[in-house]
Amino acid sequence: MEKNVELDRNAAMEMVRISRQQGVPVITVDGQVVVGFDQPRLSQLLDRAPQPRPKLGASVADAASQVRKHPGIPAVGAYVGKVKPGSPAERAGLHSGDVITALGGQSVQRAGDVQRLLSGLPPGHDISVTYLRDGETHNAVIRL
Repeated sequence: MEKNVELDRNAAMEMVRISRQQGVPVITVDGQVVVGFDQPRLSQLLDRAPQPRPKLGASVADAASQVRKHPGIPAVGAYVGKVKPGSPAERAGLHSGDVITALGGQSVQRAGDVQRLLSGLPPGHDISVTYLRDGETHNAVIRL
């Protein structure tokens, strides 16, 4: 029983550290530590906590930088390099050599646009992708 109380105290101390609250009321009830926290402040802290960014699962580069190595690709867009197995990019059908030209209906001019457009989306979100492969335009949906 002492060990459980110590673990609960450690958890309480961690919450105090995270919330940076001082003078937090702490009581024990039947050997369990009960801690009072300022719920609005904790909610604010949690809202500001970094959220996991959705990942495409493919390396991309500015298409303009790849034109010499890969003749025939457009100079605008995000050139897809390696595609990670099992990634959202692979599940959507993207292959190495594709050039992403739009995400979510917004134009992709360079590789940085891909991360910018994905960064505001939550994991599990679906987004449309338009890409070129062998001169043909393809459309797919990526589940992040």
